[in-house]
Amino acid sequence: MKMVLVSAVALIDIDGRVLLAQRPAGKSLAGLWEFPGGKVEPGETPEHALIRELEEELGINTWSSCLSPLSFASHSYDDFHLLMPLFACRKWEGIPTPREGQVLKWVHARDLANYPMPPADIPLIPILRDLL
Repeated sequence: MKMVLVSAVALIDIDGRVLLAQRPAGKSLAGLWEFPGGKVEPGETPEHALIRELEEELGINTWSSCLSPLSFASHSYDDFHLLMPLFACRKWEGIPTPREGQVLKWVHARDLANYPMPPADIPLIPILRDLL
Protein backbone atom coordinates (compact mmCIF):
# COMPACT_ATOMS: atom_id res chain seq x y z
CA MET A 1 0.00 0.00 0.00
CA LYS A 2 1.28 3.43 -0.92
CA MET A 3 2.38 5.63 2.02
CA VAL A 4 1.46 9.32 1.85
CA LEU A 5 3.18 11.79 4.18
CA VAL A 6 1.13 14.89 4.95
CA SER A 7 2.09 17.62 7.41
CA ALA A 8 -0.66 19.44 9.34
CA VAL A 9 -0.89 22.21 11.90
CA ALA A 10 -3.15 23.29 14.71
CA LEU A 11 -2.92 27.06 14.39
CA ILE A 12 -3.89 28.35 17.83
CA ASP A 13 -4.99 31.97 18.21
CA ILE A 14 -4.70 34.22 21.26
CA ASP A 15 -8.15 33.06 22.44
CA GLY A 16 -7.09 29.39 22.33
CA ARG A 17 -9.12 28.57 19.23
CA VAL A 18 -7.90 26.24 16.48
CA LEU A 19 -8.22 27.03 12.76
CA LEU A 20 -10.11 24.48 10.68
CA ALA A 21 -10.39 24.45 6.89
CA GLN A 22 -13.31 22.90 5.06
CA ARG A 23 -12.31 20.85 2.03
CA PRO A 24 -13.81 22.44 -1.10
CA ALA A 25 -16.13 20.77 -3.58
CA GLY A 26 -14.31 18.69 -6.16
CA LYS A 27 -11.63 17.41 -3.77
CA SER A 28 -11.69 14.05 -2.06
CA LEU A 29 -13.49 14.22 1.30
CA ALA A 30 -15.17 17.48 0.17
CA GLY A 31 -17.11 19.24 2.90
CA LEU A 32 -15.11 17.74 5.76
CA TRP A 33 -13.14 19.97 8.14
CA GLU A 34 -9.41 19.48 8.61
CA PHE A 35 -6.27 21.00 10.03
CA PRO A 36 -4.39 23.11 7.45
CA GLY A 37 -1.41 21.51 5.75
CA GLY A 38 -0.54 19.34 2.80
CA LYS A 39 1.67 16.73 1.21
CA VAL A 40 5.37 16.63 1.98
CA GLU A 41 7.23 16.85 -1.34
CA PRO A 42 10.43 14.89 -2.04
CA GLY A 43 13.39 16.56 -0.33
CA GLU A 44 11.20 18.48 2.15
CA THR A 45 10.98 18.06 5.89
CA PRO A 46 7.47 18.04 7.39
CA GLU A 47 8.20 21.49 8.87
CA HIS A 48 9.28 23.01 5.55
CA ALA A 49 6.28 21.47 3.78
CA LEU A 50 4.00 23.03 6.35
CA ILE A 51 5.62 26.45 6.03
CA ARG A 52 5.19 26.24 2.23
CA GLU A 53 1.60 25.01 2.45
CA LEU A 54 0.58 27.71 4.94
CA GLU A 55 1.88 30.40 2.61
CA GLU A 56 0.22 28.81 -0.46
CA GLU A 57 -3.14 27.95 1.15
CA LEU A 58 -3.59 30.69 3.75
CA GLY A 59 -1.16 33.50 2.88
CA ILE A 60 0.60 33.38 6.25
CA ASN A 61 4.25 32.92 7.15
CA THR A 62 5.74 31.04 10.06
CA TRP A 63 9.08 29.47 10.93
CA SER A 64 10.32 26.04 11.96
CA SER A 65 11.07 27.40 15.43
CA CYS A 66 7.35 28.19 15.85
CA LEU A 67 6.18 24.66 14.98
CA SER A 68 5.97 22.37 18.00
CA PRO A 69 5.45 18.66 17.32
CA LEU A 70 2.18 17.70 18.98
CA SER A 71 1.08 14.26 17.75
CA PHE A 72 0.57 12.28 14.57
CA ALA A 73 -2.12 10.37 12.73
CA SER A 74 -1.61 7.01 11.06
CA HIS A 75 -4.63 5.86 9.08
CA SER A 76 -5.27 3.42 6.23
CA TYR A 77 -7.64 4.61 3.54
CA ASP A 78 -8.79 2.33 0.71
CA ASP A 79 -5.89 3.09 -1.63
CA PHE A 80 -3.12 4.55 0.57
CA HIS A 81 -1.86 4.83 4.13
CA LEU A 82 -1.66 8.33 5.57
CA LEU A 83 1.03 9.35 8.02
CA MET A 84 0.43 12.88 9.27
CA PRO A 85 2.52 14.68 11.87
CA LEU A 86 0.51 17.39 13.60
CA PHE A 87 2.28 20.50 14.83
CA ALA A 88 1.00 23.26 17.09
CA CYS A 89 1.71 26.85 16.07
CA ARG A 90 0.89 30.00 18.03
CA LYS A 91 3.00 32.52 16.09
CA TRP A 92 2.74 33.54 12.45
CA GLU A 93 2.67 36.65 10.28
CA GLY A 94 -0.44 37.66 8.38
CA ILE A 95 -4.13 36.88 8.63
CA PRO A 96 -5.20 33.41 7.47
CA THR A 97 -7.12 33.91 4.23
CA PRO A 98 -8.58 31.09 2.11
CA ARG A 99 -6.68 30.92 -1.18
CA GLU A 100 -7.86 27.54 -2.51
CA GLY A 101 -11.65 27.73 -2.23
CA GLN A 102 -11.78 26.42 1.31
CA VAL A 103 -13.88 27.85 4.15
CA LEU A 104 -12.00 28.73 7.35
CA LYS A 105 -13.34 28.73 10.89
CA TRP A 106 -11.78 29.35 14.32
CA VAL A 107 -13.09 26.71 16.73
CA HIS A 108 -12.63 26.15 20.46
CA ALA A 109 -11.00 22.77 21.13
CA ARG A 110 -14.03 21.64 23.15
CA ASP A 111 -16.16 22.10 19.99
CA LEU A 112 -13.92 20.32 17.46
CA ALA A 113 -15.96 17.11 17.69
CA ASN A 114 -18.96 19.02 16.29
CA TYR A 115 -17.25 19.34 12.90
CA PRO A 116 -17.20 16.34 10.55
CA MET A 117 -13.55 15.50 9.87
CA PRO A 118 -11.63 12.91 7.85
CA PRO A 119 -11.12 9.66 9.79
CA ALA A 120 -7.38 10.35 10.24
CA ASP A 121 -8.07 13.69 11.99
CA ILE A 122 -10.63 12.46 14.53
CA PRO A 123 -8.14 10.84 16.99
CA LEU A 124 -6.30 14.19 17.19
CA ILE A 125 -9.31 15.99 18.71
CA PRO A 126 -8.87 14.72 22.32
CA ILE A 127 -5.18 15.66 22.22
CA LEU A 128 -6.08 19.25 21.37
CA ARG A 129 -8.86 19.32 23.95
CA ASP A 130 -6.37 18.24 26.61
CA LEU A 131 -3.82 20.84 25.45
CA LEU A 132 -6.21 23.75 25.31
